[in-house]
Amino acid sequence: MGLNEHHYALTVRWTGNRGDGTAGYRAYSRDHDVVIPGLPTLKGSADPTFHGDRTRYNPEQLLLAALAQCHMLSFLHVAVKHGVVVTGYEDNAEGLMKLNRDGSGQFESVTLKPRVTIADAVDESLMSQLHHEANQVCFIARSVNFPVLHEPTTTTTAA
Repeated sequence: MGLNEHHYALTVRWTGNRGDGTAGYRAYSRDHDVVIPGLPTLKGSADPTFHGDRTRYNPEQLLLAALAQCHMLSFLHVAVKHGVVVTGYEDNAEGLMKLNRDGSGQFESVTLKPRVTIADAVDESLMSQLHHEANQVCFIARSVNFPVLHEPTTTTTAA
């Protein structure tokens, strides 16, 4: 494997057999575990709308989280390259998923709303450029087939 290839592996294990398997639509739980060696087990389920457990993570939330995490990590990288010192970052991301009549569905868009705190004031156009560059290098954003939008705000800690 070369430096340009990275392989990821995990196990998804269904834990929702209530004794009759999938004998009926309501006969089984959507609960499952996501197991990655060396990490805590991630307890997953379906969205509550689809008979899932609201106390567990669902795939739609995890997709949104992956996009928000990737943008943050890409943004921090790009900020360093441009000499911008980030001292805080928080994103209240939102995703829009639409269902089709046949029961299928897809994400229509994700809007990231990063609130970035920087050490010293810089031109707002530079901050916009950093978010654009971060979106261009974010592995997850480059892998999805829907728009990933940005509504960033910036504050400065310098007096």
